[in-house]
Amino acid sequence: MPELPEVETVARGLAKRLEGRKLVKVETRRGDLRWPFPKGFAKRLTGRRVDKVRRRAKYIVAELDDGNALLAHLGMSGRMLLSKGRPELETHDHVIFETDEGWVLRFNDARRFGMMDIVATEKLEKHKLIKGIGPEPLGNDFSGPVLAAALKGKKTSIKAAILDQKVVAGVGNIYASEALYRARISPKRLAYTVQGDRAEKLALAIKIVLNEAVAAGGSSLRDYVQADGELGYFQHKWRVYEKEGQDCPDCAGKIRRIVQGGRSTFYCPSCQR
Repeated sequence: MPELPEVETVARGLAKRLEGRKLVKVETRRGDLRWPFPKGFAKRLTGRRVDKVRRRAKYIVAELDDGNALLAHLGMSGRMLLSKGRPELETHDHVIFETDEGWVLRFNDARRFGMMDIVATEKLEKHKLIKGIGPEPLGNDFSGPVLAAALKGKKTSIKAAILDQKVVAGVGNIYASEALYRARISPKRLAYTVQGDRAEKLALAIKIVLNEAVAAGGSSLRDYVQADGELGYFQHKWRVYEKEGQDCPDCAGKIRRIVQGGRSTFYCPSCQR
């Protein structure tokens, strides 16, 4: 599943071509994705101007000129693909948007775990999928003290805790492993023990890793590509993820893989305590 850097990269790519443009045609080629489209979906979007495209957690938000917003999630395999002019459509191109400037956006989703909804922009934070999501890790509202407060009393592992979207928005499995490595914190450490200096280091590591990943266009695994079809390149900068048995970049130890909550975690037991 695309994580925060991948969604941020896609949102920025869409913003370049959609902001300020009118949607002259919207087409749904099936009645649902993960869930059914809202009633009158295509008609409600047709003719609307896109004022702003942004990301909230792992969701893409396109704010419209009528006070509503298109809320979208890429799911497991979803791709937003831009082209100038209408290309030959593929089997899994489920939603097509055309702008007054001739750009065509296709939402391609082979597994159909993605979703789209229309919600009043002012009520977005109260939407059932957004309500309760924690602070944005790249924003000023996220810091060591904020993270420490969210972790207080939590007896899960720190890895599980930072995957909890109520603790911090958008951090997924890859970047959790990478951030914990940068902060020199064991993924097995109990979350409530990450306070003070540890919390400061981890909050900073999360910001650094995510910013580096965004700059690299995210990590391309399986189906993910940027909106212009380009791959992301951060997978070439992973220090521990999928490096089981390899030398630690910073010490004489070996990278180890464990399973936490059904997901692979990669870390250096010599460096991370």
